[in-house]
Amino acid sequence: MVEFVQQGNVCHLNGRLSQKEVTLLWDNKHSLFSQDTQVLSLAQLEYSDSAGVAFLLALVRQHPIPLVLSAASEQLAKLIDLYDLQSFFTEEAHRKG
Repeated sequence: MVEFVQQGNVCHLNGRLSQKEVTLLWDNKHSLFSQDTQVLSLAQLEYSDSAGVAFLLALVRQHPIPLVLSAASEQLAKLIDLYDLQSFFTEEAHRKG
């Protein structure tokens, strides 16, 4: 399961984000992190499938202020490249190691 940990205007995602978790989180997506959040840090996100990526993009679209997705893991960076989603993530999120 994924955990949202708020620290100032950054929210850190920890754990896994798969279709199962997305299904459980969908109805509460507007209250997972502060409305003042500017960055979702994905550094501690161990795994995401395509449903998880779609969920992240839905969070970006529904947020009232610009929201940056940053620090994607290598596994998530591969999905970003596969689906050509670089424009939704900061440069560091999809930099290849």
